[in-house]
Amino acid sequence: MRILLLGGTTEASLMAKTLAEQGIAGVFSYAGRTEAPITQPLPQRVGGFGGVTGLVDYLRAEAITHVIDATHPFAAQMSTHAVAACALAHVPLIALERQPWAPQMGDDWIQVADMQEAVAVLPEDPARVFLAIGRLQLEVFAVKPQHHYLLRLVDPPQNLPFPAEVVISRGPFAYTEDLALLQAHGIQIVVSKNAGGVGARAKLEAARRLGLRVILINRPQVPPRLTVETVAEVMSFLHANLGE
Repeated sequence: MRILLLGGTTEASLMAKTLAEQGIAGVFSYAGRTEAPITQPLPQRVGGFGGVTGLVDYLRAEAITHVIDATHPFAAQMSTHAVAACALAHVPLIALERQPWAPQMGDDWIQVADMQEAVAVLPEDPARVFLAIGRLQLEVFAVKPQHHYLLRLVDPPQNLPFPAEVVISRGPFAYTEDLALLQAHGIQIVVSKNAGGVGARAKLEAARRLGLRVILINRPQVPPRLTVETVAEVMSFLHANLGE
């Protein structure tokens, strides 16, 4: 057995730890979006594969027997390529995916389809906005520069498309930490991707406590694939594929 683990999430790191502890060979693949990714207990590679064809070539050249997609729920292109490449290379694929967040009593959410709709529902009057979406699609919000934006990023940004206050930090984040952050910056609106899971949920809990509006961006669509929620389920899948 030789695993290609498509990672970059907390769940991927836990998956890598489990594979290493059980002596299962594999490669942990990072997309390369952060300058200093967390070191994993498996051999690592960084960067893309060159589309579906490049991924098929990699699977064959590296004698990959199984692919685990534990990428971020918004890494739709990589997940889509994995579905297509695994089908072409006849390599079993399983996705380790967090459940999306669901509103609770006291939440003031506006759920939108994409970044463009998130921008559209921001008010025209200036507001203090915690833009908790990472750095890849910030330029979409440049059409509303009247807002005071707070960003929390893993790496210092090179160029921002609008004036913003930046906090450099790597999750997971605690509720008390996020509550203090929102209060200290006088945040009125939180914009977030519906990443799901525990590590980034604290900002939503803090927003609920403070009675803040949350604009929540729904996940992009990915082709149908076998999806589970726990590392244990992935391990059962791997052993079943070996007939164990």
